[in-house]
Amino acid sequence: MGIRIVTDSTAEISQNQAGALGISVVPIKSVFADCEYRDGIDLMTEEFYEKLQAAESLPTTSQPSPGDFEAIFREALVAGDQIVVATISSKLSGTWQSACLAKEVLEADGSLEEDVIYIIDSEQTTIGLNILMQRAIQMRDEGMNGKEIADALEKAKKDVRLYAVVDTLEYLHKGGRLSTASKVAGTLLNVKPLIAVDEGEVKVVGKCRGLKKAYDEIYELVAKAGGVDFGQPFAMGYTGDRERFVQFEEISKEHLGRHEPTVVGIGCAIGTHVGPGAVAIAFFVQ
Repeated sequence: MGIRIVTDSTAEISQNQAGALGISVVPIKSVFADCEYRDGIDLMTEEFYEKLQAAESLPTTSQPSPGDFEAIFREALVAGDQIVVATISSKLSGTWQSACLAKEVLEADGSLEEDVIYIIDSEQTTIGLNILMQRAIQMRDEGMNGKEIADALEKAKKDVRLYAVVDTLEYLHKGGRLSTASKVAGTLLNVKPLIAVDEGEVKVVGKCRGLKKAYDEIYELVAKAGGVDFGQPFAMGYTGDRERFVQFEEISKEHLGRHEPTVVGIGCAIGTHVGPGAVAIAFFVQ
């Protein structure tokens, strides 16, 4: 019996990477005025930001359907696999619910004779979900079974921290991921907002004038959280052009030393709500 690890495209794992890692990635959809695109399949990251800048109105996102998960679940069950699913926070998307509904369909029609599907609400997204998936793959490769991996992920997700500097709060506000009060405060001060994913929600945790000060403040937040556990996966990411990320990467070397994070370009699903010009770090606390 094998282990099938499943996540969604906000984990910033490409379909090619997923194939090499032996996992499945269910795409979230970006909806522009002209068409609906599956994240990482119909629309790649660079193409997305080109379309975003040219768009007259902001795109929206659409969660995967229960059927998207059901197809993967049925394939895994035929292969005799246990299934471990970790999705974007249920407070940010209905993706977790879609996975749960797919499991219920299999239970109802008798396809699921025993409980071998474990579904985790990661309470994270983007690179926070990415490092949880890295940990899940490590545990699978160490020979842990589905329940052991799921139980470990439920505990591990409480130790994940994600901090980011965004260029503007406009995208988060228009996408319904941030309150009007938080958005207006950031705009009026004309500063670079710092955000975090906390208990599954996006929250403003600071505001700084100038990028250098904002990047330094991220590492003050990292220190206050307890510091990076370098024995666990950690990651950095950016939206849009990599040029903005270079400065953050250089400042990060002062704090991270010889330790090398996973670096990813953040794709369509999250880019829709954050916009270009954001940088982020996600890690397990010590």
